[in-house]
Amino acid sequence: MRGKRFTEEQIIRVLKEGEAGAKPGELCRRHGITEQTYYRWRRKYGGLEVSEAKRLKALEEENRRLKGLLADQLLDNQALKVMLETAKNL
Repeated sequence: MRGKRFTEEQIIRVLKEGEAGAKPGELCRRHGITEQTYYRWRRKYGGLEVSEAKRLKALEEENRRLKGLLADQLLDNQALKVMLETAKNL
């Protein structure tokens, strides 16, 4: 899979051009993106400012980290339950 080519600032700049009246097809050709990408960006970043987009990215990263911590805790909890069950059977 290819890495990201555009930063949040660049994405928002492209979307602002679209809001200013540029046609999506022309905009996509000029920036080398597909229309699907443009509409996906518009759904995710539409109406955001650069600072808000950075905050969104930070929140998504924190959410990913917290989900990982929760998964680890659930695995530890399950392992402790299994150990307790085997200790009872001895």
